[in-house]
Amino acid sequence: MGFSRFHAGVGVRAAALCLTLVVTAQMLARTQWYLTIALCIAAAGVELVLMIRFVTQSSREVARFLEAVSYDDTTQSFSGLSHDGVHDELGAAMTHVMDLLRTGRAEREAQVRYLQTLIAHVPVSLVSVDEHGRVRLLNMAARRLFETALSMSAQFSRYGEAFAVGIETLRPGSSAILKMERHSGALLLKASATDTSLGGVRHRLVSLQNIENEMSAQELAAWQTVVRVMAHEVMNSLTPVSSLAATARDLVGDVLDQLPEGDARSGTLTDARDALETVARRSEGLLHFVQNHRRLTKPLVTQMQLAPVERVFARVQRLLAIELADNAIQITTRVEPPTLELAADADLIDQALINLMRNAIEALAQMPAGHIELSARRHADGRVVVAVADNGPGISAEQRDRIFVPFFTTKRQGSGVGLTLVRQIATAHGATVDVTQTPGGGATVSLRF
Repeated sequence: MGFSRFHAGVGVRAAALCLTLVVTAQMLARTQWYLTIALCIAAAGVELVLMIRFVTQSSREVARFLEAVSYDDTTQSFSGLSHDGVHDELGAAMTHVMDLLRTGRAEREAQVRYLQTLIAHVPVSLVSVDEHGRVRLLNMAARRLFETALSMSAQFSRYGEAFAVGIETLRPGSSAILKMERHSGALLLKASATDTSLGGVRHRLVSLQNIENEMSAQELAAWQTVVRVMAHEVMNSLTPVSSLAATARDLVGDVLDQLPEGDARSGTLTDARDALETVARRSEGLLHFVQNHRRLTKPLVTQMQLAPVERVFARVQRLLAIELADNAIQITTRVEPPTLELAADADLIDQALINLMRNAIEALAQMPAGHIELSARRHADGRVVVAVADNGPGISAEQRDRIFVPFFTTKRQGSGVGLTLVRQIATAHGATVDVTQTPGGGATVSLRF
């Protein structure tokens, strides 16, 4: 082993200690300077302690290194050992290990920040609940979904008992479709769950994905297929019936015109003509009904543009001004903020609002002091909500889930197309339609873009 500062330090300290001991021994044998002898003995003791500390420096550095590793303290430095020829390998190894720990810690912290950012901004709502029912994680999408912070799983009940029970009974690895009741409207969510463990504590991670638009689109596509098939079959069968009934009616009419007055056959032929007239008229009515519903089978093509909501409301008011006046119905509009704009197809939005307004007008036709409010606002989650509210008799809870079904209507002269078309227009815009009860009575239909 070559010369090093360590060897030199040990040699110097050993020589100094030996010299001090020799001098002390000589003084003990030949003099009576006890104070000097005591000082020499004290100096020898100090030199011994210093030599021991110098020799055990590497052990202390190793202990300090292990303590730094145990506490994950990467700020410590052990470069002092690298300057000694004897301990340079040990110092270099300890410095290398600390560099690796420092690099690994920086990488872990970067990964944690990346995962936190990824979880925070993932569009799917994520909720983590520990085994004690405490909510440990809500990403940004979940905070927007719940519209508030949650601390306990018991608070899920504020969004409906069925929703809370569905979350509680959701098994790991399985999924379910849950309905979430919110102040801003009900949502249809796909919930999935998985279990994990962190620090010996079990956590359940629940993902919630809004599938309202997808379900509406699938349901609408299914109804369009049904209506298309029915319309095709009915038109194929009804068209010749209507044509033959009209032809037969005309032929019987011609025969009646040619019969002499008082002919005994006139009564029978008149009855036959009237029957054929009824068949022809009813066939034409059915053909008109089928053609009406065939509109639902055509996909809507939207031409999106920014439209000031106040201008849209003004157009709808002008179009329905006579109907509102004839039924003595007052209308008010409210847009917050007044400069609110909507990215939509102006013609389709006009059609949807006209359908909703006419439904409200018909609901208020026999009621005094009828009132309709057209409103638009930007919700806290950034979505634009356009609503038509009336103070009429309202819609029962049993009918709210059925009013958007084609052919279903609560009106004697209704066709069951109007609200279905509204939903189709909303789906084409990526919006949802909610029906709620107006405070004080009546119905409110909201389009959430």
